Amino acid sequence: MDPDSSASASSSFSFGRVLGSRRPRFFLVWGLTLLGVLALFRAVLLPFFLAIVLAYVFEPVVTRMTRPRAGRALPRWSAVLILYLGIVAGLASLLVVGIPQLVREVQALAVEVPAQAAEFRESTLPQIEERMRRAVGAPRVAEGPAGSAAPAPLVERSLRIVPLPDGSYEVRLPTAGVLVEEEEGRYVVRTRPRPAGDEADELGRVVETLVERVREDPAAVWGMARAAVSSVVRPIFTFFIVLMLSAYVLITKDAILGFFRLLVDPSRRERFDSLLHRIDRGLSGVVRGQLAICVVNGALSGIGFYALGLKYWWLLTIIATVFSIIPIFGAIVSSIPAVVIGFQLSFGTAVLTLGWILLIHQIEANLLNPKILGDAARVHPVLVVFALLSGEHLFGIAGALLAVPVLSITQSIFLHDREHALGIAAPKADRTRG
Repeated sequence: MDPDSSASASSSFSFGRVLGSRRPRFFLVWGLTLLGVLALFRAVLLPFFLAIVLAYVFEPVVTRMTRPRAGRALPRWSAVLILYLGIVAGLASLLVVGIPQLVREVQALAVEVPAQAAEFRESTLPQIEERMRRAVGAPRVAEGPAGSAAPAPLVERSLRIVPLPDGSYEVRLPTAGVLVEEEEGRYVVRTRPRPAGDEADELGRVVETLVERVREDPAAVWGMARAAVSSVVRPIFTFFIVLMLSAYVLITKDAILGFFRLLVDPSRRERFDSLLHRIDRGLSGVVRGQLAICVVNGALSGIGFYALGLKYWWLLTIIATVFSIIPIFGAIVSSIPAVVIGFQLSFGTAVLTLGWILLIHQIEANLLNPKILGDAARVHPVLVVFALLSGEHLFGIAGALLAVPVLSITQSIFLHDREHALGIAAPKADRTRG
C-alpha cells in the first residue's frame, strides 16, 4: 500500500471522527443558547410566532401565484407584495363598513343584556320550573289565596306576600328593594324606581371623580392616559410588525429551509425532508384546514341565524366563526349565546337554533373534516381533548389555540421515528399522500 494514500486515509478517518464528535457538542451548546434566548426574550416572541403562522397559512397562495404562466413566472417578492396589499385593502374596507355596524350591535346588546337577563330570570326560568314540576308531578311550592299555584320566581319585580302550606306567610321583596314613605299619617311601601336621570348623574359623578383625581395626583392621570393610548396604538403597531415579518418569511422561505437542512448530516437529509413533509401534511390540515372550516361554519351559521330572525345575528356569526378555531370546546361555547337569544324569541326558535348548529357540526364532522383536513391531519379525539385541557391549564387561551397544532407536530415526529426506528410502516392514507 502506498504510504501517502495510507496516511491520507488515516487523516480522513481522524477528521471524520473529530467531526462526528464535534456535531453533538455544536447542537448541545447552541441548542442550550437558543433555549436561553427564547426564555429571556419570551415577552417579545408573540409577533414572531404570529408571523410564522401567517406565513405558513399564506404560503400555498404565494406558491400558486408564482407558478409559470405563458412561459413567465411572477417573482416571489411581487406575489407577496400583491397579496399583502390586497389583505390590507380588504381589512380597511371591512373596518370602514363593518366596524360602525359592529359598534352599534355591541352597544345595543350591552343595553339590552341586563334587561333580558332579568326577564329570563323572572319569567322564563319560572316557566321552565313549572313545566318540570308538571312533568314529574311534583307539588307546587306555594299556593295562592284561592288555591291557585304560583311558582316562586327567582327575581321579584314587586313586593309579594305568599301563604305557605304550614299556615305562615312569606314576604318576598323586589330585587331592587323597597321605599317606605309617610303619607297623611300612614306609611306606604313602594318598590324602588330607577331614577330618570340616573345615567346622566352617573356620568356626572365620573367626571367629578376624574377632575378630583387630576387635582390630587396629575401624574397618575397622565399615566392612565398614556396606558389608554398605548392600549390602542400597540395592537396596530403589532399588526403591521406581524405583516412585515411574515412577508420576510414568505420571501426567504427557501433560504430559511436551506439553512436548517444544512445543519443535518448529509446522510440523513432524505429522512429530514421526509419528516418536514409529514409535519407539513399534518399542520396543513390542522392550521389551514381549520381556518377554512371556520369560514364555512361562519357562513352557514350566519345564514341560519338570519333566517331564524335572531337579534344580533351579525355579532353571533362573528362569535361562531372565531370560536370555531378551537376544536370541540369552541363550538360549544359559541352555541350558548345563539341559543339563549333564540330562547328569548320563543322556545321553538331556540330549538331550531340548536338544531341548525348541530346540523352544521354534523356536516363539518362527516363532510368537511375528511375533505379539508384529510386523513394525514387526523388526531384521536381523546388526544385532542387532553391537549386542549392541558394547553388551557398551562397557558390559558393561547395554550388552547396552540394545543392541537403542537399535538399534530408531536404525532408527525412520533410516526416518523416509529417508522425508521421500529420498522412499522406509516398508515396507508399517510403513505399515499406522501
